[in-house]
Amino acid sequence: MPPRARGRVSLSVKPGVRGTVLDRLYQAGSFKAVFPRGQGRGKQAVLVNTAGGVTGGDRFAATAHAGEGTHLTLTTQAAERVYRARPGETGQIENRLSLDDGAGLHWLPQETILFNGCALRRRMRVEMAPAARLLLVEPLIFGRMAMAETLTDANLCDRIEIWRDGVPVYIDALTFGGDVQAHLSRAFIAGGARAMASLVLAAPEAEAMLPRVRRMLPETAGASLLRPDLLCLRLLATDGFELRRSLVPILQTLSEDDLPRPWMI
Repeated sequence: MPPRARGRVSLSVKPGVRGTVLDRLYQAGSFKAVFPRGQGRGKQAVLVNTAGGVTGGDRFAATAHAGEGTHLTLTTQAAERVYRARPGETGQIENRLSLDDGAGLHWLPQETILFNGCALRRRMRVEMAPAARLLLVEPLIFGRMAMAETLTDANLCDRIEIWRDGVPVYIDALTFGGDVQAHLSRAFIAGGARAMASLVLAAPEAEAMLPRVRRMLPETAGASLLRPDLLCLRLLATDGFELRRSLVPILQTLSEDDLPRPWMI
């Protein structure tokens, strides 16, 4: 059996004399975190998968904690690629975020690109204090249109949970299996879209931001409030380029022009 990639990053930030500083960092295997200097407010961490992608049997995990009054931004060096898996094998990604009162955390990974034959199980759990602020996005590419890739055999199980003060405020589960391309081609599912993004803003200003965000949306997107402090958005696009063209201005607005540099390359 070929070797399988394993990787884990665990980090936390705390208040320092000059703002947010790194508190603890643990990294192992094929997963690393690097910290650009002088980029944006707070502390920024760029997650790097040194294995070059995810395939069946791989295991990756990221854990991050933002202490009281801190600001942490997490992004990825490049798009994550999920490659063909052997029969019966599934790649797994487990992400856990926690925020203390007065903390802000931006989870802004670049796109996850799914390749034909892939199998991925991904889980995200966020635990927030009552006065914390979260901006979270997960972009997905269902095969690269420019490379004429189609997903006729792929499996994805993706789940996001957000808990505030011990109460679940957002749970979203997405499951695809088999001929994903045929499924997405249905008019009342995705109308042929090959890219999608899910975005959540959990913050006191969420309700005030809703009209502004809606004015920026293309016809293939929608935004709504689940509660006054929770804005949710789903965006469909024909390909990754169109997805970025719509998504980047929204992220710039909601992040207060603090979008990580890897997004701008």
